[in-house]
Amino acid sequence: MDYQTITLEITNRTAVLTLNRPEKYNALTQQMRAEIAYAVPEAAANARVLVITGAGAAFCSGQDLGDGGSAATMDLERGLRDEYTPMIRAISECKIPTICAVNGPAAGAGANLALAADVVIAKDSAYFMQAFSKIGLIPDAGGTYVMPRTMGMAKAMGAALFADKISARQADEWGLIWEAVADDVFEETWKARAAHLADGPTQAYQHIKHAIRDSWNKDWDGQMAQEAKLQGRCGKTRDFQEGVVAFLDKRPAKYEGR
Repeated sequence: MDYQTITLEITNRTAVLTLNRPEKYNALTQQMRAEIAYAVPEAAANARVLVITGAGAAFCSGQDLGDGGSAATMDLERGLRDEYTPMIRAISECKIPTICAVNGPAAGAGANLALAADVVIAKDSAYFMQAFSKIGLIPDAGGTYVMPRTMGMAKAMGAALFADKISARQADEWGLIWEAVADDVFEETWKARAAHLADGPTQAYQHIKHAIRDSWNKDWDGQMAQEAKLQGRCGKTRDFQEGVVAFLDKRPAKYEGR
């Protein structure tokens, strides 16, 4: 695809997908949603880790309200079903680890796009905002699913009802994201995290993602059975063999991702 609203760069087994409408604070359009949904599997087929970030001062300001007609003519149900859901699913079900590097404000659907990633790293100066109730809507793009499961019912309800800004530090403390880091070390931090995952045991990462995300759908017995099955698969990989030999040899493992 000839991307118009994003960029996708793949180097050193790391794919970086950048939302690229800085003049609009990377607001999501129909085209952008389609491009993201297409780019994520492309990245997964050619890299071992995917980083999603934004160009300019913001990460993503949410839906571009000038795209798709007036408030009276917008078909929000269709848009969520046919455009947002495939985009969010592509990120959450991506076969390689995903990092969202939140370089600035993440509001509305932009916040929930970020939260679809496996790991969220944010600048101290960034913030998250479930802005939906300010225009008479509910959180969407997976927000009502992710928030109560990460920061708890009370915080999720308050974030949705009041639509307050949640600073990166608050998001870190509440368990909404993995970490907030000082602005001056933000880029080197997410790049180091990405490099770590790119050099790691890719098959194990894929099974970790599946086991944790699918745990909400299982009881204790079901999850124990799932762990046994997935661990059996990990035990048959070359990376497991390399990990054990490297441990016994007291040297860093050299994982091939298979």
